Amino acid sequence: MSPTSETAQGGRRLVIVESPAKAKTIKGYLGPGYVVEASVGHIRDLPNGAAEVPEKYTGEVRRLGVDVERDFQPIYVVNADKKAQVRKLKEQLAESDELYLATDEDREGEAIAWHLLEVLKPKVPVKRMVFHEITKSAIQEAVANPRELNKRMVDAQETRRILDRLYGYEVSPVLWKKVMPRLSAGRVQSVATRLVVERERERIAFRSAEYWDLTGTFSTGRTGDASDPAAFTARLTTVDGQRVAQGRDFGSDGRLKSAQVLHLDEANARALKAALENAAFAVRSVESKPYRRSPYAPFRTTTLQQEASRKLGFGAKATMQVAQKLYENGFITYMRTDSTTLSDTAVAAARAQVTQLYGGDYLPEKPRTYAGKVKNAQEAHEAIRPSGDRFRTPAETGLTGDQFRLYELIWKRTVASQMKDAVGNSVTVKIGGTGSDGRDAEFSASGKTITFHGFMKAYVEGADDPNAELDDRERRLPQVSEGDRLTAEEITADGHATKPPARYTEASLVKELEEREIGRPSTYASIIGTILDRGYVFKKGTALVPSFLSFAVVNLLEKHFGRLVDYDFTARMEDDLDRIARGEAQAVPWLKRFYFGEGTGGGGAAEAGNGDGDHLGGLKELVTDLGAIDAREISSFPVGNGVMLRVGRYGPYVERGEKDSESHQRADVPADLAPDELTVELAEELLAKPSGDFELGKDPQTGHEIVAKDGRYGPYVTEILPEGTPKTGKNAVKPRTASLFKSMSVDTVTLEDALRLMSLPRVVGKDAEGVEITAQNGRYGPYLKKGTDSRSLEAEEQLFAITLDEALAIYAQPKQRGRAAAKPPLKELGTDPVSERPVVVKDGRFGPYVTDGETNATLRTGDSVEDITPERGYELLAEKRAKGPAKKTAKKAPAKKTAAKKTAAKKTTTAKKTAAKKTTATKSAAKKTSATTSAATKKTASARASAKTSSSDE
Repeated sequence: MSPTSETAQGGRRLVIVESPAKAKTIKGYLGPGYVVEASVGHIRDLPNGAAEVPEKYTGEVRRLGVDVERDFQPIYVVNADKKAQVRKLKEQLAESDELYLATDEDREGEAIAWHLLEVLKPKVPVKRMVFHEITKSAIQEAVANPRELNKRMVDAQETRRILDRLYGYEVSPVLWKKVMPRLSAGRVQSVATRLVVERERERIAFRSAEYWDLTGTFSTGRTGDASDPAAFTARLTTVDGQRVAQGRDFGSDGRLKSAQVLHLDEANARALKAALENAAFAVRSVESKPYRRSPYAPFRTTTLQQEASRKLGFGAKATMQVAQKLYENGFITYMRTDSTTLSDTAVAAARAQVTQLYGGDYLPEKPRTYAGKVKNAQEAHEAIRPSGDRFRTPAETGLTGDQFRLYELIWKRTVASQMKDAVGNSVTVKIGGTGSDGRDAEFSASGKTITFHGFMKAYVEGADDPNAELDDRERRLPQVSEGDRLTAEEITADGHATKPPARYTEASLVKELEEREIGRPSTYASIIGTILDRGYVFKKGTALVPSFLSFAVVNLLEKHFGRLVDYDFTARMEDDLDRIARGEAQAVPWLKRFYFGEGTGGGGAAEAGNGDGDHLGGLKELVTDLGAIDAREISSFPVGNGVMLRVGRYGPYVERGEKDSESHQRADVPADLAPDELTVELAEELLAKPSGDFELGKDPQTGHEIVAKDGRYGPYVTEILPEGTPKTGKNAVKPRTASLFKSMSVDTVTLEDALRLMSLPRVVGKDAEGVEITAQNGRYGPYLKKGTDSRSLEAEEQLFAITLDEALAIYAQPKQRGRAAAKPPLKELGTDPVSERPVVVKDGRFGPYVTDGETNATLRTGDSVEDITPERGYELLAEKRAKGPAKKTAKKAPAKKTAAKKTAAKKTTTAKKTAAKKTTATKSAAKKTSATTSAATKKTASARASAKTSSSDE
């Protein structure tokens, strides 16, 4: 009997899922008798600040939201924005006969289900309903086969949540005191930041080495064709039997790792080239080996993120957003998984499509299975694959834009995973000759031919290195045999330089985190989003560049909290959480060791920070004993020649000499400068650049000195008033000041320019009624003003050039209401994966921004119109959506105005008095509430921002 018919007899069932989109899809599969509602994510969490903590809690509990003295009991509160939804769920539950908790089948989903139970307190039977794809058969199967709530999974997730809260709320305040306010630390985000910083350190320490080699173009003398080319290129490999050095032979210090290789410099390379120009060459050996390549495993979360980055240009966050929509709408299986396993149903569907689309020759005799590569893979999900027992081809889905592209990627990878190997041959040919100087030179060329493409017919994986050769690329060599004579058509000498290690991209950072077993793969997208939001990392193209701020933060964490940002320590913590999930360890004793240091053998803070003992212990002691941390030293980095880079509260700067001394120099460093680009030469250039005021001369009329300055809100010119000029009081005199035009700069503006700018506003003339029209430069650009009527001008230069007739012509036009005509976009980025609307970059009042017509997001530091990628645009929009609409400031006393409009004149006074009394009462109550919580609130004001960090860290 189907679930629907059972329900008709059994009453009303309430099914709760996380998202409204999922609820809508599932409702269509269950039919009448079922009510499907969404919790809209978490309904309950640790408090974001002391104001959210119930009054009965005081002290550290109020600050942390966790009672560390009573077995780390968490204080959970219903999120303010979820109270209405909880009320709705309770109302639906009151009318239901059964409750099905259908949240995701992972630790977080299990925890959400548990929180729902705790808050809703159902009095009807409760069942846990799980599924990994949203198809009719899967949903009906889940309804028919529910299970019990897995309390071990809940314990593991809650332990993780409490751990992240303690880490974030205890370590972040140290950063506020010693580096800069409003910073954050997190169990995984801090380690991820350290990885990016360490890579930049390697780039800074790197020293390039120059090396040369030869490339020869050799001809067989035959007329060639596609299968047997007439000519081919080969690279010099040995000279007199000694191997020629390549880039891999040099260390990061620019020196050879071994003396056994020959380092050719330019002079040697060119001399050898000249000696070989008339040499006779012959094939010395031909080595052929069979080539075989097996298909790639189906996608799991991290491999999908990496491949979507390589092939589609998506960031990790954008990939997960698109995948979420595909899952919720029933196109793919659950997208947060560590597994590469396919169910029997999926294997059968993939094999059927191989036969249908490529033929039986491409189908292996037995289904392929893939062993999981992730240690302690979380839960028994399948790999990410198309949903259902028959895969829809991309053309059959009706999808468009980014959803189509990601589905196609998943579909191709899944089908290819059940296809035969690609086979062929790889060939290496060695060519030798003796130069006129007697030196023997040997060149080598390698080729590859694919005789059967197998799975490559459907799918070829991308590469992180843009110069890497993909698996399906063939390189055909002529059919030659040992002893065959060859002619050197051309020999070239080529110079090379070793390159520093590449910066991480989102894809390669995800790969590194997974290989080091740091954190959970399903959380990497949010971790990368966090370090970008915090300003620890910014993007240049696709590269992740650490800011100077992150150098200071990592420096402090390494020196004082070394164990907490140790890669092995973080991985071992993940193992411990997995043991708790399996019931092999208990949460409370584990948290006690981590926080209080119990079981560390008395090593205390030193051992917990940098010792070699137990990998848990001493966090509380570490964050209490801060006397050894020198804030200035933590944020100072030598550049060279006596120059220091310092990270100040208002940004990075370079400095030389003691402050207040005659030799002291200081200059700000551009916020978007990559740390490895700050050389001694650039630092000297910054210090040599004039700073402070640029003296332009004296105003001939007043005799006052006119200067140009770089201000907080941009460059401007102003006059220096004589000493003794009153600055306050009724006789105060304000100096004339004017902003520079966009076409001007502080170091090129002239005295004449400054005097013209300070002459604004300029009187253009009067209209027929004698009303004066002036040209003025305002916050939002140049404009005309006539009484209270203002009209925008198109360019700043019009302020001095516009005539009275031109101004009157502008005023003769009807005034535009609302916004001015939209400017054309600066750049088109593509279709947003969430809103499915076209995304463009526009020039706005506060600078360039991205928009999909519904949501606007200003470009960040490090972003530029020229370099911004579609994925970065989508990320900015996603972050803006997540923050929600900006809160509007309430207007004062709206009740009075409303009352005045709606009541008769004789009742107006009464209404005003009533409103005033109510307002007074409200203010009085607010003062009492404020007095009760102000002390606690002040202590945790900055902790609110950190709370979001710790919750998003895992």
